[in-house]
Amino acid sequence: MNLKIRLTILNFIEFAVWGAYLTSMGTYLAGVGLGSNIGWFYSVQGIVSIFMPALMGILADRWMEGQRVLSLCHALAGLFMIAASAYGFSAGEDVHFATLFSLYTLSVAFFMPTIALSYSVAYAALEKAGYDTVKAFPPIRVWGTVGFIVTMWIVDLCGLQATPGQWMVSGGLSLVMAAYSLTMPRMPINKGGGQQKTLMEALGLNAFKLFLNPRMAMFFIFAMLLGFCLQISNGYANPFITSFGGVEEYQTTFGVQHANILISLSQMSETLCILLIPYFLSKFGIKKVVLMALMGWVLRFGFFGLGNPGDGVWLFILSMVVYGMAFDFFNISGSLFVNQETDDSIRSSAQGLFMMMTNGIGAFVGTLVAQAVINNYVFHPQAAGATGEEVIAGWQTCWFIFAAYALAVAVLFALLFKDNKKPVNV
Repeated sequence: MNLKIRLTILNFIEFAVWGAYLTSMGTYLAGVGLGSNIGWFYSVQGIVSIFMPALMGILADRWMEGQRVLSLCHALAGLFMIAASAYGFSAGEDVHFATLFSLYTLSVAFFMPTIALSYSVAYAALEKAGYDTVKAFPPIRVWGTVGFIVTMWIVDLCGLQATPGQWMVSGGLSLVMAAYSLTMPRMPINKGGGQQKTLMEALGLNAFKLFLNPRMAMFFIFAMLLGFCLQISNGYANPFITSFGGVEEYQTTFGVQHANILISLSQMSETLCILLIPYFLSKFGIKKVVLMALMGWVLRFGFFGLGNPGDGVWLFILSMVVYGMAFDFFNISGSLFVNQETDDSIRSSAQGLFMMMTNGIGAFVGTLVAQAVINNYVFHPQAAGATGEEVIAGWQTCWFIFAAYALAVAVLFALLFKDNKKPVNV
């Protein structure tokens, strides 16, 4: 089979594993009385993302071929996810947080490194075959987003959004990925000591000297502040939209019945916005592009607060459309900026620091803060017997709070971050 097709399948399955539960898990947790703990299930991804990808990367560099490490991680992630699903089915509505969270955390701890490992496997295979990875990989990676969307739809149409069945789908696909990974071209193992990263380097800790540069320090601080937004809508958009089912007027609307399909418009927008990044960076520069991303988050949250799945569904759709700009214009553009602004000696470590500040510390803290806000306005009143309309009003308050936060960060970024007036070359 053609190498590019093989790698396309690899990326499709890799992100299909994640798409099976990432946007719908909150609805299941809320349904079994764990709504007040949703933030923990999403924030743990940030915790393990700080160290597990680095540890598995070192293992792949020094002791085991990368495609075998990818297979091992998926096998363990799949087994633990299937165990979480099986426990959820057996416990019914009597789910204990500690048991379910432990099984889920073990699965996520082994899944999160697979994203970087799948990239490494693809890069190595393309380079070995003589391809230019900059040109060859993006069209392959786009199919990962397609895989994410496909499993979102499968879980939705099969009625699994509010059940642990979504984790069974994810776990099963992880086992498929574990087997398929072994068919990938072999990756070299570097047992010599010359160019290998230390654990400190792999974690990006040696790049902390970039904080001595005021401009870079400011950028990384804002990377963390923007990272607060990253997992909020992944964790809470689905339970928010489905909560309209508690209001008779909205019970039969498409959004309530098929929240995951509605949310999948976000991933479709993300795919399109990736293609716009080179143009926007070259024309406007990093500061304006990041400001666009921040305003995208303001609109993402604000449209949620204003919309409903009935006559206001168009506002939900707009929220999904701007998500692509909000997510991609910072995550990908920021990575390109860091790559251009740092020298070769710490470039990889600087990327590790960027990921740690956004998807690690930022996403972890932001998700837990969002959990506290939503518990206060939504789940605690709901437990106290609030009506459907009161619950929706609580959700709307939360989205407006998040929008106000994003707007405040945008204003501060505009005032404090100094642009060198040079566009990023892509």
